[in-house]
Amino acid sequence: MKSKYQGYFIDLDGTMYKGTKRIPAAPRFIKRLQDAKKKVLFVTNNSTRSPEFVANNLITNHEINVKSENVYTTALATADYLDQIAGEKRRVYVVGESGLRDALTNCQFKITAEKPDYVVVGLDSKVTYDKLATAVLLIRAGATFIGTNSDSNLPNQRGMVPGAGSLIKLVEYATQKKPIMVGKPEKIIMEMALKKSGLTKEQVVMVGDNYNTDVKAAINFGIDSLLVYSGLSTREEVSKEKIQPTHQVDSLDKWKVE
Repeated sequence: MKSKYQGYFIDLDGTMYKGTKRIPAAPRFIKRLQDAKKKVLFVTNNSTRSPEFVANNLITNHEINVKSENVYTTALATADYLDQIAGEKRRVYVVGESGLRDALTNCQFKITAEKPDYVVVGLDSKVTYDKLATAVLLIRAGATFIGTNSDSNLPNQRGMVPGAGSLIKLVEYATQKKPIMVGKPEKIIMEMALKKSGLTKEQVVMVGDNYNTDVKAAINFGIDSLLVYSGLSTREEVSKEKIQPTHQVDSLDKWKVE
């Protein structure tokens, strides 16, 4: 298959690697894109890590030579989205880790439990009942509820542990309020990524291994998609979907870059 795209939004886990395991086609794919002067932006639902950490992991463990500016996390998308709509309302309560807190601080938001304008809930491996209770009470008192992403689980060495979406659902259940969701498959992260890229919808493609996050994000935003069968989704599952990916490949080695 040949490509007409100037920009590639690319998922990480399942597309560039599988946990700590390398996907051999991934560094070759990125090298072809770089040689062709394409814009590469890794669009990930991970809100816990900084772009510097993600880029260093790709370089050190997966031989994918990129910079931090090639990484766009749901933490950055959340901060950019709030920065776009907040105006003078810059007070935020956060359930989340350093990646999310740093992204918000860098956009001049004040992280506080005192009368915040927004409550942002993301993945937090050190979450406590008190943190969640505070989030619930603040939302019930009028703060706007923002969720980083709806992933119910994420894989680690112990198995499929709870993801950000599981924490967000708890807060949603206790407040009876639906959050504004930022990450894939919602379109906010795609809007923010496109703005960062400086390209048009017609010039970009979303590359990923998961129909329900990567491809649906592309569908919801109205851009093309490239589904690679190196991770979660299978051809059998995807064949049953009403809307098919724009492109499908068994390996990123099968994708020709123009």
